[in-house]
Amino acid sequence: MKASIPFIMPQIAFTSPIGPLALFEQDGAIVALDWGWLPENEESPLLLTARTQLEEYFAGTRRHFELPLAPSGTVFQRKVWAALERIPFGATRSYGDLARQLGTAPRPVGGACGRNPIPVIIPCHRVLAGGGGLGGYSGIDGIETKEFLLRLEGIPLP
Repeated sequence: MKASIPFIMPQIAFTSPIGPLALFEQDGAIVALDWGWLPENEESPLLLTARTQLEEYFAGTRRHFELPLAPSGTVFQRKVWAALERIPFGATRSYGDLARQLGTAPRPVGGACGRNPIPVIIPCHRVLAGGGGLGGYSGIDGIETKEFLLRLEGIPLP
């Protein structure tokens, strides 16, 4: 996903340890988090709160986000993303674990993780491949970013 949303909505960009991040709000909820800078910022109280919570997370003082989220996706994708939100800070699940929980196969779970429009806040980085391998990560710098986020949460890398 690129930091270019085709319609006007409140949005801000800021620097983070994993690169520049852009947050987008629509109808009072966070709808996207992406890597990159925006040509213009249109701050809102919600976006400022989300930025503060992300800064606290990166500083190691926040373990859970308290934000209204409205990711756009299929019914199945939203079920996967809801399951991701239930993975606690510092814990991981495998694609297979989530697939069994949702009554599906690991591959579609991986596909939904890869289409997560609000990474970090919806913690797809906490999902690992079978046997403890890292699996993939669709964020900027791929696996390096996933490793950073896992280390930040104190999760030992395979």
